[in-house]
Amino acid sequence: MSYSIMLHKSSNDMKKTILTSVLALMAFMLVNAGLKPGDNAVEFSLKNVDGTSVSLSDYADQKGMILVFTCNPCPFSKAYEQRIISLHLSYADQGFPVVAINPNDVEISPDDTMDKMKARAEEQDYPFPYLKDESQEVYKAYGASKTPHIFLLQNKGGKFKVAYIGAIDDNAMDAAEVTNKYVEKAIAALISGSNPDPATTKAIGCTIKTKS
Repeated sequence: MSYSIMLHKSSNDMKKTILTSVLALMAFMLVNAGLKPGDNAVEFSLKNVDGTSVSLSDYADQKGMILVFTCNPCPFSKAYEQRIISLHLSYADQGFPVVAINPNDVEISPDDTMDKMKARAEEQDYPFPYLKDESQEVYKAYGASKTPHIFLLQNKGGKFKVAYIGAIDDNAMDAAEVTNKYVEKAIAALISGSNPDPATTKAIGCTIKTKS
């Protein structure tokens, strides 16, 4: 085989490899893109720490929902824990209750078993459901990447839509130094009939523990 033929064959192989890599990356991005503001929320039905099943549709009579992906051991989740409780206590009566979902794989994060979730909820007196995304399908559908990660939902004519995605506020580790309460501002915007601005912020926290 001549050098020119070998070079041509090598070039074609490289092009095929690059094309395959690009297509794989595009497929990965498409699968993991998750939701964005304005999208319909994804229905879920997950087990709560009290043994009941909780679904998005259970909240059809609410104005919206503060959906938070969180967990037990993450220091960011612990730092935000009282603020998440305060959000529920402040806004549940206004039609925006908190629902917390733990997305972590228990083989990788043993502190996130249902028993330990139940103990955490009782210890901290959670006033909201604390659900387990055992299949890890829900967090992937929403596009959550951190704990905590907020998805503020708005009920528009019986259909929940995503209104805001991101962080709770601008200071994860020091509540006293917060200058921008993103979730509270987003809820205030919805109540006043306008759209949250910003509609997205960067979630700060621990990576979600998954085997896949």
